[in-house]
Amino acid sequence: MESARVHMEICHDQKDRLREGVLSTEQFSQIYEIYFDRVYKYICYRIHNQYEAEDICSQVFETVISKYHSFSEEKAKFDVWLFAIVRNTVTDYYRARKKRFHFSLDSITELIMPKPSPEELAIRDDDHQALFKALAKLRDKERNIIAMKFAAGLKNSEIAELMGVSESNIGVVVYRSLKKLHKILEAGRFKDE
Repeated sequence: MESARVHMEICHDQKDRLREGVLSTEQFSQIYEIYFDRVYKYICYRIHNQYEAEDICSQVFETVISKYHSFSEEKAKFDVWLFAIVRNTVTDYYRARKKRFHFSLDSITELIMPKPSPEELAIRDDDHQALFKALAKLRDKERNIIAMKFAAGLKNSEIAELMGVSESNIGVVVYRSLKKLHKILEAGRFKDE
């Protein structure tokens, strides 16, 4: 896998740089290119807002730069360390959101910008909305694991290490969550017909 190869190159160069506590521009570029899509998709799964997901993603990579000196290959794999930062940043986002009034600029842009036809919107958004509604009915732990598995592309072993549970436990949660999502989506489909 490309990420493992690049990560090994980063780790070899990292030993010299860790003494200085510096992440080179080249190393950061490699990390960003490899992990951006997975991090962004995970965040989108968790918060359902593209613009805020971009902001949170920026915060994550800022944290990677500032905390890279604390990364230790002996403690955890890089993927696990990175997604611990991502998960904590999303958690902080929800905590801060509870404390402040939230006004979405999406509502204003929808008034100003031209939209696709109603039929196109209905076809495109129905599936997404149904999935997001079904995901909202899962417990927070289940949503988090589903997001890590499918949006971030983490393996069960990586999720297990990140969450401090066994790999088989993650497999069971994923299986049961998908089964629950399927039931919710099927029930919604029959209700609409």
